[in-house]
Amino acid sequence: MTPEEKLLRESKVIAVVGISPKPERPSFQVASYLEEKGYVVILVNPAVGEILGRKCYPSLSSVPGPVDMVVIFRASDYVGPIVEEAIAKKAWAVWMQLGVVNQQAFARAAAAGLEVVMDKCLMIEHRRLCGDEKTVR
Repeated sequence: MTPEEKLLRESKVIAVVGISPKPERPSFQVASYLEEKGYVVILVNPAVGEILGRKCYPSLSSVPGPVDMVVIFRASDYVGPIVEEAIAKKAWAVWMQLGVVNQQAFARAAAAGLEVVMDKCLMIEHRRLCGDEKTVR
């Protein structure tokens, strides 16, 4: 089992940081896809109060309860503080979406013991590794 497949099969609660309220944006599409596959999806965007008919949290640290994986849809320069929040939140994985590359943040997360994926689309990887199955039951 690849590290990506392990994350996709073992995560249950996924925070999507940087979700857009626009349906045509990849962050919105990935969050919707994850919900369809049975994950509990937590939405994080400080500029929007509600997306997909649900509360949107202003920061990862304001999310109540545990988070397994943090999916980052932010410019690479903004990833460091999100990784620090993920470490403080005791998430066990950080997934930087396709085009999001930050070697320092990757190293920091890995040094803190988190599983890290960088520069890959979670939805593409889910389809490739898990097919059309509903991953979370």
